[in-house]
Amino acid sequence: MAALPALSMLPRPSFAAAPPTSVVNTTGLAVTDSEVTVGILHSVTGTMAISETGSVEAEKLAIEQINAEGGVLGRKIKFIQEDGASDWPTFAEKAKKLLVNDKCAAVMGCWTSASRKAVLPVFEQYNGMLYYPTFYEGLEQSKNVIYTGQEATQQIIAGLDWVSKEKGAKTFYLLGSDYIWPRTSNKIARKHIENHLKTKVVGEEYFPLGHTQFNSVINKIKLTKPDVIYAIIVGGSNVAFYKQLKAAGIDLSKQTLLTISVTEDEIDGIGGENIAGAYACMKYFQSLDNPNNKAFVAAFKKMWGEKTVIGDVTQAAYLGPWLWKLTVEKANSFDIDKIAAASPGVEFKGAPEGYVRIHENHHLWSKTRVGRARPDGQYDVIYETKDLVEPDPFPKGYQ
Repeated sequence: MAALPALSMLPRPSFAAAPPTSVVNTTGLAVTDSEVTVGILHSVTGTMAISETGSVEAEKLAIEQINAEGGVLGRKIKFIQEDGASDWPTFAEKAKKLLVNDKCAAVMGCWTSASRKAVLPVFEQYNGMLYYPTFYEGLEQSKNVIYTGQEATQQIIAGLDWVSKEKGAKTFYLLGSDYIWPRTSNKIARKHIENHLKTKVVGEEYFPLGHTQFNSVINKIKLTKPDVIYAIIVGGSNVAFYKQLKAAGIDLSKQTLLTISVTEDEIDGIGGENIAGAYACMKYFQSLDNPNNKAFVAAFKKMWGEKTVIGDVTQAAYLGPWLWKLTVEKANSFDIDKIAAASPGVEFKGAPEGYVRIHENHHLWSKTRVGRARPDGQYDVIYETKDLVEPDPFPKGYQ
């Protein structure tokens, strides 16, 4: 498919030519002759709401656009939304509700790796399909998950290679929130820094989710003077961290800071003036200049307001409903086993990031990019890989 048309330009859909439900739904999912029900499961309350609200908005936009084009196998998508409330047991409980009670044909959801790990046994036990949008540490692969964000080789290792080459970086200070994704990501980062780049980690610290007092670690950073601050702080804590960094006199136009966790969504809360000059390694930035992205940004702002911003995970969340639709149509079935088998090779040419394709390991082929934060809260894209990077969730020597 080409660049996505604006909603107003789409023809009025016809839901008439739908294949019989008995053929496309043999396992009792919430599929009727005219509708199919999916789940949306993200935190819209708690410390992760700053990051996850954009995912909800993107998924709803994709569903509205798909319905405007005629739905999936001639059926209109309905959604049931649940709030994971930034609490991992709640995510597991809500996932079970969506699969067992609501019989959702697919679920778009989760943000943190902790929430994904909490729901994974539920999806595998009840044979559901999760479209997970966040860049993450890798080291996982499941028949029941399509990972629409990047894994470690596409983001962590690629970003460290870039900063080592471009900035001649020799010393790194690793920071993260205290849960599985930042700790595992920094474990991978440390192995790459020490074993492959032959450079040095001069500090490594973790903070609870929602933490707001960073002055102690900022003082240590000032004393150690690392070439690179490597920051994997998530959610609302980012607001305090970057404001305190600036207040302490650390100038990010002179001190290199590389993050893999701050998208435009977080900068909305941080304030562009507090993070200008920092670098981020991701696959998507709102400022990407291509026809797909221009149509996407325009449609997103039309639906959610001119002041909304779009970050990497928000865009990856938008891919979920589209990839699910394309896979269902390839399989000519809503059955989970058939969708899992049909997923490899599914390509979405309308992706705002340009183009993506599902690998047989259920991750996406995608480009790696580096952006530099501007005072207005957007990123200038200063580097991108020439080709799509093959996903490798189990890289040798990093486990």
